[in-house]
Amino acid sequence: MDSAETNPIRRKIYFASDFHLGIPNHDESLKREKLLVEWLTEIQEDAAEIFLMGDIFDFWYEYKTVVPKGYVRLLGTLAEITDNGIPIHLFRGNHDVWAFDYLNKEINIQLHRKPLIREFNNKRFYLAHGDGLGPGDNGYKMLKKVFECRLCQWLFRWLHPDIGARMALYLSRQSRLANILKEGKNDRESNDYKDEMLYHYAMKMADEGIDVDYMIFGHRHLPLNVPITENTRLILLGDWLTNFSYAVFDGSELRSEFFRKA
Repeated sequence: MDSAETNPIRRKIYFASDFHLGIPNHDESLKREKLLVEWLTEIQEDAAEIFLMGDIFDFWYEYKTVVPKGYVRLLGTLAEITDNGIPIHLFRGNHDVWAFDYLNKEINIQLHRKPLIREFNNKRFYLAHGDGLGPGDNGYKMLKKVFECRLCQWLFRWLHPDIGARMALYLSRQSRLANILKEGKNDRESNDYKDEMLYHYAMKMADEGIDVDYMIFGHRHLPLNVPITENTRLILLGDWLTNFSYAVFDGSELRSEFFRKA
């Protein structure tokens, strides 16, 4: 398997999050999917590993024999990348928490739900999607327990896919994120990052003595790269709804960057 150590050409680690494919409608989602495929095609030239940090889809549920319709360009590109020996990791977010084993079996994507610590070139990374972390957001934390409840997952599975998927996509396309896309706004563009729950979570982890160089999260749709201690930086990856942002580690430095917009 190619890696930064065995193949000096492939030496960069890429991170991106919150694509929310499926909203606000098929045509607009397809434009973003094509842009995402273009980005993935470019970065596989020098990528050692790729971390997709959650919410690739705005809705994803795997029945025993059925997966959601669409996204063939993206899934084909991801399969090509892993077939070429480049590991891809997916942190299941709050919108694709019901990804079970299909993406692993068919595409060899490594699935994660809990925070993960990895080390690259003597730099330590704390990685998580970010949902449910930090203070507040108690309503979602209760809802998260419902989403992760195996009984609830089993009950949803008994809905016919045409009913379950159609209902979920209808709700997705009426959501705040869908309306942001329809109106062409930039989510959270005016927020002070020190009010962000993940900033408080990172500060708490630092106070408790976690020894990492970078803490990287998705979920909050805000591109951010700031120091939280002398030795640790907080990176929020933004999204591919309005920001088209990502982060890349070249072996010595981690940078936040933006891909060209559709």
